[in-house]
Amino acid sequence: MESSRQKIILVDDNLANLTIGRNMLKDTYEVFPVPSGLRLLELLEHVTPSLILLDVLMPDMDGYETIARLKADSCWSDIPVIFLTSKNDEKSEYQGLSLGAIDYVTKPFSAPLLLKRIENQMLLSSQRLALRKYNDELEDKVEHKTGQVVQLQNAVISTVAYLLEYRDNLSGGHLARIQKYLKLIIEYMLNKKIYYDEISGWNLMFLIPSAQLHDVGRVGIKDAILHKPAPLTHDEYEEMKRHTTIGVEAILKIAQKTQEHAFLRHGAVFAGTHHERWDGGGYPAGLKGQDIPLEGRLLAIFDVFDALIYDRPYRKAFSIEEAFRMVAQGRSTQFDPVLIDVFSELKDQIARIGSEKD
Repeated sequence: MESSRQKIILVDDNLANLTIGRNMLKDTYEVFPVPSGLRLLELLEHVTPSLILLDVLMPDMDGYETIARLKADSCWSDIPVIFLTSKNDEKSEYQGLSLGAIDYVTKPFSAPLLLKRIENQMLLSSQRLALRKYNDELEDKVEHKTGQVVQLQNAVISTVAYLLEYRDNLSGGHLARIQKYLKLIIEYMLNKKIYYDEISGWNLMFLIPSAQLHDVGRVGIKDAILHKPAPLTHDEYEEMKRHTTIGVEAILKIAQKTQEHAFLRHGAVFAGTHHERWDGGGYPAGLKGQDIPLEGRLLAIFDVFDALIYDRPYRKAFSIEEAFRMVAQGRSTQFDPVLIDVFSELKDQIARIGSEKD
């Protein structure tokens, strides 16, 4: 049966010192005496001690080299080490402590004093382990709580998105597909290092769901315009364009009542820029080229593509092939040419997502 006592490895090339040390400690600890640093490293493959008592002056590999090898290995670096040595000069003690020893005890020493110092270090070590465990458990709790908040956020936004789709009579699943398109292309771009400096800083856990807010401003547009079964007049189109600024204003009002959050920042960018054009002919701000935030340039492509492949009040759906052709024609005019090239490379995966319905 394995001993429940704490384990100490005693390292000394002097057999008499090993015998004396073992006899001194054996009533309190389970002691493993070894005659060299190399034998210590071999023993550590099978035994994990609570503490190592290490001599300094040993042939082949002295105590300083031994502790350096211990601290360089993540499996052993946290094991506390106390030097036991006849070297009692200040420089030697400083060197030992600098290499990571927790204490430096000079020979000869009294048994009660050594036991007390070992006991104190064992207590400190157990307290460090307990603190680490507490911190790990606290991080787990925070991560779990954060996950719950994110789930609640996504559930609320998904419900709002569903209500928007229901009111606008959009094809079922439009907003869900938008998220899938974005996830697909962003992960591909990360892998290929396309616009990497920008997208590597995005937290996709917040960015992807925030795309559902891009048309939230449509709640401020009259039903007669949203559901008109014919092309809009100039005035009606100008009114429809207001959904971008209405959406941004709505999101910013939410932001004013809460702490700054990446979810809302991305949502406002999506809402305000997904109708901008690469050539500067879009709205509401007439931004051009890379002055348009990357989120808006990405969403612009998929918002148009998904709209084309489903029925609208004023027209029937186009085929997926026709939609790909129409979107590709917007390269360098309506859409970012780099993103259109990626869009074309992902054609098969995009087509599969486009075929999905609620």
